[in-house]
Amino acid sequence: MAKYNEEFKIKLVAEYLYGNLGYISLAKKYNMSSPSPIKNWVSSYKSQGMGGLKRRKTKEEYSVRFHLNNHSLIVRWMKALREQGIEGLKPRSKGRPSMSKKPNKQKKKEEKKLTREEELERENELLRLENAYLKKLRAFREDPNAFYEKHKQRWHSNSKKKDSD
Repeated sequence: MAKYNEEFKIKLVAEYLYGNLGYISLAKKYNMSSPSPIKNWVSSYKSQGMGGLKRRKTKEEYSVRFHLNNHSLIVRWMKALREQGIEGLKPRSKGRPSMSKKPNKQKKKEEKKLTREEELERENELLRLENAYLKKLRAFREDPNAFYEKHKQRWHSNSKKKDSD
């Protein structure tokens, strides 16, 4: 909802143009915190007539300054152009992205194609890991106490080091 309606804007513009009060005096008279909106309304009225004071109900995409009555929009465009170049002026979707866009991670993984040599190296590494795991599992099954004794010794030697510090 707009803060000021169309009739109020027309009243203030007419009072400024045909009266003897300035922007600051009008802002004080109507308890406005700043004279900036009045300046913008007068400017819009001078360039576009009554149409410049009307609030547009539909979302429009504009080409270069075609019937714009929103000065902050132009300021935002200028800032985006300075900071991001022409890319900053392209329309973007608003709001949060949907939560269902998880396939992007999978696509990135699929995009990274490995060479045949890299695939073989990866397979070798996985086989080495599997082999080492199976050896440790077999050793643990044959003598579980030896496994515990081995790790118990490590803990004792590490705790002695810490105590001596």
